[in-house]
Amino acid sequence: MRFALVWTVRLGGLVGWVAAAVACWWLLGVASTPRPWTGPLVWGAVAAGCAVLRAGALWGLRPGSGRVVLEKSGSGGALDEALGFSFDSAGWIRARSGAVWLLVTFACGALFVGLMTGTAGNERVAELRDAGAEVSAARVVEPPRAVRADLSEDVVRGYTSRLVVAVQDDGPAGLATRAYTHDEPRVGTEVEVLWARSAPELGGYVHEREDLRTLAEGRWEAFPDGANGRDALLAFVLAMVTVGVFALVLTFTPGPRALQQRAWSAPVQTVYAVLITAVFVGWRPLLLGDGASVAEGLLGVGGFGLLVLTYMLVAGRSIGES
Repeated sequence: MRFALVWTVRLGGLVGWVAAAVACWWLLGVASTPRPWTGPLVWGAVAAGCAVLRAGALWGLRPGSGRVVLEKSGSGGALDEALGFSFDSAGWIRARSGAVWLLVTFACGALFVGLMTGTAGNERVAELRDAGAEVSAARVVEPPRAVRADLSEDVVRGYTSRLVVAVQDDGPAGLATRAYTHDEPRVGTEVEVLWARSAPELGGYVHEREDLRTLAEGRWEAFPDGANGRDALLAFVLAMVTVGVFALVLTFTPGPRALQQRAWSAPVQTVYAVLITAVFVGWRPLLLGDGASVAEGLLGVGGFGLLVLTYMLVAGRSIGES
């Protein structure tokens, strides 16, 4: 029984790590594809399930003294010899801890990308795509309405407006569009518009920070062309570097024994499992294409932040321990 529980913990950790990594990889580019986003949904469910299973197995291993003590007879000493290394060696323990922090770092970067490129999944784009969207050159033919500057630290990044454009290549002469342009639009301004020839009543979509052709085709692309893609790549790199610094410190400053005790602590892993499940539940409506409530949005984004903070606080308490 003990042997089965030990390997449930190990395999649950391995499968959960792989599932979470695949889910995060999907999140890098799903904003350009039609919903539901079943890829990250399924892999996220597997990751959450493995976290819960792993925590349950650890409670089954927990003796009356309050901590797990891995014995060679119960942890597969014969298999250790066959593989040529020990699961209790300092090198393996640090490698395992580093892999967890690599995943946390990657997840932080993926979350920032998902939040920054999420505008690509709005309802107007989805309706146009379902109607057979295409991208055409167009020209503004009426004075722009509802023009507002997009300010970032008192610097104008672009302008949102409502435009009426004439689409070239035998398109409609008066297509109403929602627009985001780098320069303030005027009559005669040339733009690219996403629209559906079969349903001109849906209007169009103009956004000079996004790759409209990627949106029209529903392609999966991690960092699409355009300003949004470049900003997402920058945010991804900054998040990876920032969290990566903490990851290096929290991987190599605690001793192997402290890392091992944390990894096999039933209460600690239960807290992680609860938070991972909460993050999945919070993101589920977004992945399915449903409208997420405020509570679900806070659960998804705030729960992830709390999960990372908990990882850091728990690991920080082990700094300096042998």
